[in-house]
Amino acid sequence: MAREHVQVIGSCAADPAAVWAIARDFCGLWHPAIATMTAVRDAQGRLIRAFTLKGEGKEYRERLTYFSDSDMTMAYSHVQGIAGVETYDARLTVTAAEKGGCAIRLSATLTAPAQRAKDIADGTKAIFDDAVAALALAAEQAAERGADAMPQVALPAGVPTETLHIDALPRLGVDVTPPKDGPLCLFLHGIGGSRRNWHRQLAVVGQTMRAAAMDLRGYGDSTLGAQQSMVDDYCDDILRVAEVLGAQRLVLVGLSFGAWIAASFAMRYPDRLAGLVLSGGCTGMSEAGASERDAFRISREVPLNAGQVPADFAPAVVQVLAGPDATNAVRAELLASMASIPAATYRDALVCFTNPRERFDFARMTMPVLMMTGEFDRLAPPAEIRAVAERIFDAAPAPGPDVRFEVIARAGHVCNVEGADQYSRILQDFVAKVAP
Repeated sequence: MAREHVQVIGSCAADPAAVWAIARDFCGLWHPAIATMTAVRDAQGRLIRAFTLKGEGKEYRERLTYFSDSDMTMAYSHVQGIAGVETYDARLTVTAAEKGGCAIRLSATLTAPAQRAKDIADGTKAIFDDAVAALALAAEQAAERGADAMPQVALPAGVPTETLHIDALPRLGVDVTPPKDGPLCLFLHGIGGSRRNWHRQLAVVGQTMRAAAMDLRGYGDSTLGAQQSMVDDYCDDILRVAEVLGAQRLVLVGLSFGAWIAASFAMRYPDRLAGLVLSGGCTGMSEAGASERDAFRISREVPLNAGQVPADFAPAVVQVLAGPDATNAVRAELLASMASIPAATYRDALVCFTNPRERFDFARMTMPVLMMTGEFDRLAPPAEIRAVAERIFDAAPAPGPDVRFEVIARAGHVCNVEGADQYSRILQDFVAKVAP
């Protein structure tokens, strides 16, 4: 098999957001060669575009494998239609140009028998050249019409929730929306949070699927276990909530410590997950050395060892967690969450977090994955989370990746609270695709 790489970079006078507003529609009819287009989903909720070309009767299929509004990029793979091709992976990216306007970059890597590979590469270049011209023209026409670059989608009205107490050891406090068929969307808060940090997202996601937010052990209405908590204990708690609520499959949504727990669950029970959402973190301390883990834990235990409780150092923690534009209401919510944590719970969570059971094998993340972080997150900065998203993309086994990465504008670490509307819109889009 021969390998060919094709790349086309074109310039456009239009604003990059205006170009991306057109290009981001994976199933849009903006390319002049396309005659018909249909959007379909596979069994895992992955988006496939089925299309025909003008002058041909054959159907082609391509599957979206990576997407980011924040980075204005998408990747896709060939599924059906190109004769003789063994693999075909492409990427489209729009970036701002230094002197105004933008650059549109399309690239593809393919493998096929030698002569066939060259023919496919030549055809791909022609398609890409036409794509650049079509996107530039469509964006300029949209600007003349005064069309919004990225129109906002209204969030759905909220749904009621009730609080359940799952009485066993430990007891678990859970806020839950009314029953619906399909997966359960379960929210896991951070080391300084509580289930109440998710009330905005419960109200939105509950329109599409049943949703629940649990207090981790020792937090809020949940109690600590008899022994030091380990990540396997949190995974058992997730399974217990799913059993009580009658859910066979889950969409796990975690923030920071909760994201690490969610990713750890994915390592153990990938077949139980219809989707995985990791916010403000992923690997936690799983890739840190022993000295780094110890330093992290010891630095945060210093005030506890001096007799303080989380309420005493909560204001200093909020200064680290909050973004520069955090409102007084947001800061008050973060402060209240941190201040309500018992010292024993905080210490228990620190020990668990700094004693990971394994280094993650991203090839086990076979479910659709959404990764988000705040633009001003000091603990999980965008560059770090973007790199992890790319690693998950690269490690994906057949039938291939389904990864999305987004940055929540102007938000700090607790991006679901600070950037609640943007976070909720992205999350709603994700759960809608994995719902049956």
